[in-house]
Amino acid sequence: MGDIGQFLPLILIFVVAYFFMIRPQMKRQKDEKRFVEALKKGDKIVTKSGLHGKIVDLNDKDFSCIIETMAGRLKFDRSAISMEMSKKANDTKDK
Repeated sequence: MGDIGQFLPLILIFVVAYFFMIRPQMKRQKDEKRFVEALKKGDKIVTKSGLHGKIVDLNDKDFSCIIETMAGRLKFDRSAISMEMSKKANDTKDK
């Protein structure tokens, strides 16, 4: 019991780190992946750099999309689209 007792605090630290850091990050990555896969033409989005636009075309070959902005059409990688900011932008425009 003495040998296990020495490692118990270290094991407890790993368990706490898993539940407070690793697990939420994995959930966030899954949510982000579902969001990117659910994008479709006509969706209003915001990129991580803050560019607002509407999806005009989706390309599955290179996992990119073309968005239309006030400045014209731009091609972006789908991973550059922010899930949080896009949801906020759509929620405020609906109200």
